[in-house]
Amino acid sequence: MSIPSFNVGILGATGAVGQTFIRLLDDHPWFTVTALAASERSAGKAYRDAANWLSGKPMPESVADIEVVPTEPSEMDCDFVFSGLSSSVAGEIEKAFAEAGFPVISNAKNYRMQEDVPLLIPEVNADHAGLVETQDWGSDGFIVTNPNCSTVGLVCALRPLVDGFGVDRVQVTMLQALSGAGYPGVASLDALGNVIPYIGGEEEKLATEPRKILGTLDDGAIRPADMVVSAQCNRVPVREGHMACISVACQEPVSVADVVDALESYRSPLTSETLPSVPDAFLRVMSEVDAPQPLRHVKNGNGMTVSIGRIQACPVNHVKFVALSHNTIRGAAGGAILNAELLARDGYLARSSAESAAA
Repeated sequence: MSIPSFNVGILGATGAVGQTFIRLLDDHPWFTVTALAASERSAGKAYRDAANWLSGKPMPESVADIEVVPTEPSEMDCDFVFSGLSSSVAGEIEKAFAEAGFPVISNAKNYRMQEDVPLLIPEVNADHAGLVETQDWGSDGFIVTNPNCSTVGLVCALRPLVDGFGVDRVQVTMLQALSGAGYPGVASLDALGNVIPYIGGEEEKLATEPRKILGTLDDGAIRPADMVVSAQCNRVPVREGHMACISVACQEPVSVADVVDALESYRSPLTSETLPSVPDAFLRVMSEVDAPQPLRHVKNGNGMTVSIGRIQACPVNHVKFVALSHNTIRGAAGGAILNAELLARDGYLARSSAESAAA
């Protein structure tokens, strides 16, 4: 498959999610970072001087000398943008970029539940990308979002069960890593040796986002999945990796063997030969009695694999299990990059400045 190269910009480039975008896009075969935008205090500086680089790996030289510009469409010379913006500012900024003709691949929550905006996980609901054709920003621009970082692991694990048996009810307790709070995140005296049983807005997202993602695209609209999700969210002293303890009631009685077979036999419709960021294993079912663990397994599939273990009969529902996902890769920047790859493959991303430069 021949995909043209695209010049991409990053909104919120100096923040934790923006930095993860930059790290994951280094040497990407389709996407080249050419524009970086951040707040006024960073604008006008070289990226190496504007960013408090958080990764243990060196900052890519390809971006170090790029001048950071204000977060305005007129300042960005690129084909589309990734948004790592905080939800406190993302709404108006992403709208402005879409109205100016930019495709916006967003990690923010602001437009996730808007009816005509895809809430996308390519291995789960790739057909929902077609919603961009129903958007009208007065231009060729559009917005595509990826889910909340805690929703991702849950929905990926549920997809085979929804397909195989139907799902009526889900109870999930989330153990969410500190990095999910961004940088500098949770105060050290609150985080160390402690569990915080509250993360603002997370339980509401887990109750609503899965129903949209697992819903059916019908005549240009999403018909939400007919299921109920009850969620509890806790911040735990783990650096990376959101762990979901999940109990599921299916529409028909199922055994542990049924569920194991459904999870192990599920094959993503995508492969790394068609999209560069697709992991070799979308789901990894683990038989060890103490797996998965964030310290040992969160980087399975370069952080894009969802690891599942502890599959057992549930005395309340039908089955219970544990799912682990990398919150800043699969659940944030990596998921958004995969969304962009799907959109590029399916022809939703047009080359603009890249074509002009070639001409």
